[in-house]
Amino acid sequence: MPDTGQMRLYTYFRSSAAYRLRIALNLKGIDWQPVSVNLAAGEQRGSDYLAVNVQGLVPALEIEGGETLAQSVALLEYLEETHPEPPLLPAGAVDRARVRAMVGLIACDIHPLNNLRILKYLKDPLGADQEAVDIWYRRWIARGFEALEQLVAQYGTPDGYCFGETVTLADVLLVPQVYNARRFETDLTPYPRLVEVDARLQALDAFADAVPEVQPDAPK
Repeated sequence: MPDTGQMRLYTYFRSSAAYRLRIALNLKGIDWQPVSVNLAAGEQRGSDYLAVNVQGLVPALEIEGGETLAQSVALLEYLEETHPEPPLLPAGAVDRARVRAMVGLIACDIHPLNNLRILKYLKDPLGADQEAVDIWYRRWIARGFEALEQLVAQYGTPDGYCFGETVTLADVLLVPQVYNARRFETDLTPYPRLVEVDARLQALDAFADAVPEVQPDAPK
């Protein structure tokens, strides 16, 4: 495909990993074009998309020059390195490590265990019923959110975000994960700081414009 200078995001409206990229692209004011990959219809397993991303996952990002990159956290770091304004990581090495730890808590400890592929596998072939799947889902949300709630209480501010008073990559990952938790009817009462930060972030245009329901491929 010819290079137009516009990034192309391979996305699915309900994918929380793609949701992260939509937020970050919006925050950094990057001109981007969505390319829908319908996960419900299995388009991610087709040969056309596997030629884009051998894992058959979203998101993938076609960058300037026609190269395509994958894995949401790697893509967020790429955007931070190539489009540093506004910064989504703090200035100091210790603070950057703390934000990256929050990112890892969500991206590595919560999200993979609650990914739709995993939940489907619990049912077939492992034979778990819906109640067991729901217990599994909420256990890993609770374990992760309990720790994240404490980190946000420690490093956030009363009127700020996950870390300090400016938006960071931790916030970019928080909002899609809270969205998923609500979608699966998880009780968020034990996590008041996370709920407050989520509400504050959703008032920002970059987050509001990335919400699944307003994406072009969302069911009307």
